[in-house]
Amino acid sequence: MAPHISGGTVHELPEDLQKALAASPESLNIWESLTPLARNEWVCWCVSVKQVQTRDQHVKRVVTELQEGMRRPCCWIGCIHRTDKAISPSIQGILSKRSKST
Repeated sequence: MAPHISGGTVHELPEDLQKALAASPESLNIWESLTPLARNEWVCWCVSVKQVQTRDQHVKRVVTELQEGMRRPCCWIGCIHRTDKAISPSIQGILSKRSKST
């Protein structure tokens, strides 16, 4: 039986990320030391992309970047799916620019 791996606050841990973490004991240990909000940021960063190839790259990067000492994804606006806090005005501006360009 596979060990339980903690998810985030909003997002459940997807199977591909769970497998990648389970295959790397060092990354899994670091993952479990993260706060639920930090884990949520990583999960959202992985599942919010549109292309399968990009998602695969993000899943691989979670494992390596945890080993490199990163606690949250770099240069990312954060999880917009959280309902426990309002989206900041700066993030709203980024999102509105994105929606106009698509």
